[in-house]
Amino acid sequence: MSTLRVTAEVLTVHPHPNADALELAQVGLYRAVVAKGAYRTGDAAVYIPEQAVLPVALVDELGLTGRLAGGKSDRVKAVRLRGELSQGIVCRPGALADVDLAAAAAAGTDFAETLGIVKWVPPIPPTMSGDVEVAPDLLPWVDIENLQRYPGIFEPGEPVVLTEKLHGSACLMTFLAEEGRVQVSSKGFGSKGLALQEDPRNLYWRAVHGHGLAAVAERLAKRLGARRVGFFGEVYGSGVQDLAYGADARSETVGYALFDVSAEIDGRVEWLDPAEVLEPGEVPLVPRLYSGPYDLDTVLAHASGRETVSGRETHLREGVVIRPATERYSPVTGGRAIAKAVSPAYLTRKGGTEYE
Repeated sequence: MSTLRVTAEVLTVHPHPNADALELAQVGLYRAVVAKGAYRTGDAAVYIPEQAVLPVALVDELGLTGRLAGGKSDRVKAVRLRGELSQGIVCRPGALADVDLAAAAAAGTDFAETLGIVKWVPPIPPTMSGDVEVAPDLLPWVDIENLQRYPGIFEPGEPVVLTEKLHGSACLMTFLAEEGRVQVSSKGFGSKGLALQEDPRNLYWRAVHGHGLAAVAERLAKRLGARRVGFFGEVYGSGVQDLAYGADARSETVGYALFDVSAEIDGRVEWLDPAEVLEPGEVPLVPRLYSGPYDLDTVLAHASGRETVSGRETHLREGVVIRPATERYSPVTGGRAIAKAVSPAYLTRKGGTEYE
């Protein structure tokens, strides 16, 4: 799940092809349906992204009572309005009436706290939770921002790699070479510097043991001379999320696919391509869908379609993750140059689950 920021943005307004009383306000590559005439191209307004949870007073002020997602009808979710995908809310809240939104847009001011907006955190099923311990040596994962919000992360023609984004739950495992042991966590617990204590019932520990990840990480640490090695993979199957890829996480073999590796070498943490540093077949990897020059249309085309994990196109694809062929820093994100592009069909599916 990407970082939640509520910012002022300069809009580009487009006609709605199927509704005379509506228009489309564009923020980055996102488009949100708005009332016709409410905004003009060049205007600044506040953009509230998906997965934001709004206070009741703001929901009422925006005229959205009973129209948002979640049990309390307070969560922003992608929807189709008269056939067009609407992602997020474009508005001018009364609490910011005296704010110069154009200047705030230029400054990148975050209004989430001012407006009482928080990031939605899904409930944690028992199999993904457990007793935790402080884990200062756990190698952390980083949130992946959405390409549609930050379209300038990659340069046209830049060599990139697209891998399939799986709808599971992120499993973090750090191998500590000096101690010869591993720490295991989820994305949510890992972001707090916590590891899950070993439990044979826990989904992530089952994946680590079932796929022999500790032994693979130990071999890699020896080859690299690394103090720590981090494996970041997706655990999937029935019982994890609504998209299962033909696997059953309640069975003895838990679905698992590695999507990233990091290693601390000579005191510096580096991100490594799993396909380059691991032997073929050592660990299941996320499918690689494309390698070549960066092109937005190519990325969006690969983000949609059917999944390739099962080999049977069991259901729709969640999306893709985009990385440069050579790891680099991005001034757009202030960190790794990495992004995701999500399928519109995934965003608007019915009965979806979003556990971390």
